Amino acid sequence: MLRVEVLCAAVLFCGVPLWAQGNSKRQPEKQLIDSIQGKDLFKAYCASCHGSNAKGKGPMASALKTTPADLTRISVRNGGVFPLMRVQKIITGLELPPAGHGSSEMPVWGPIFSQITRDVDLGHVRIDNLTRYLRDIQEMK
Repeated sequence: MLRVEVLCAAVLFCGVPLWAQGNSKRQPEKQLIDSIQGKDLFKAYCASCHGSNAKGKGPMASALKTTPADLTRISVRNGGVFPLMRVQKIITGLELPPAGHGSSEMPVWGPIFSQITRDVDLGHVRIDNLTRYLRDIQEMK
């Protein structure tokens, strides 16, 4: 299963599977999308596992050991409150999701949001916008 996850990450971030990169010794840069809008960030970095509707049924979900969470029910699972700061920590890998992806490597794309050498502040804006998008799509029932 780990090979599938690594392969998915390679395709998702590099745009080219590892086996198709030839003998290049250079590490490809992680792909950033131009938009900083939460909905666009979700579509680019989350929907492959969590689904375009954030219900946990993305095209890669069946390849994962743990079923992706329904991200529209975070508030319901948290007593009706959306834990904004906690979700931000999970996105960046600073906190493990409950029974989630298995390790602090859960969001392998976390550095895309937080460790951007050219503009760290822009990384924080991406995290905030993605988290607020997740807050805005919460179902309360």
